[in-house]
Amino acid sequence: MDTEPLTQLDPAYTTVMRIEGAIIVAPFLIVALGLGLAGAFPAPWTWVPMAVPVLIALVFVLLVPIKRYLSRGYHMSSDRLRVVKGVMFHADTVVPFSRVQHLDVEQGPLERAFGIARLILHTAGTHNSSVTLPGLRHGDAVTMREEIRAHVKRESL
Repeated sequence: MDTEPLTQLDPAYTTVMRIEGAIIVAPFLIVALGLGLAGAFPAPWTWVPMAVPVLIALVFVLLVPIKRYLSRGYHMSSDRLRVVKGVMFHADTVVPFSRVQHLDVEQGPLERAFGIARLILHTAGTHNSSVTLPGLRHGDAVTMREEIRAHVKRESL
């Protein structure tokens, strides 16, 4: 097991995950609250079908993003990138720069709004042939991409 200290992701990543979670649970909340207000449930239990989705939404919007943020990190050395992630299922992936085929820096609309990006390393092979590191400041992702690209270029000479 590697012992080098992990660098945490940008804190804005938590906000992006919270917004994504809210977008996912919003339709379920709307349906549950609509059914409850329309009287679709028996009188003494009207609040239960409305309260359960609200509790689930709070977990997905408040608790899960923090757990995911705290369980992720990375360490970039001179010849490899180590990416650690996982709340329930832990993954510790090491990508030697000599295996990198090409690199991407991607942003979705929410990531762009908060100035963060994903660094994607594509490697040779078919199983797990790409490793994604989300939640980086856009400038940091671009800098890491260029450092890795320079290393790959040196190795190929």
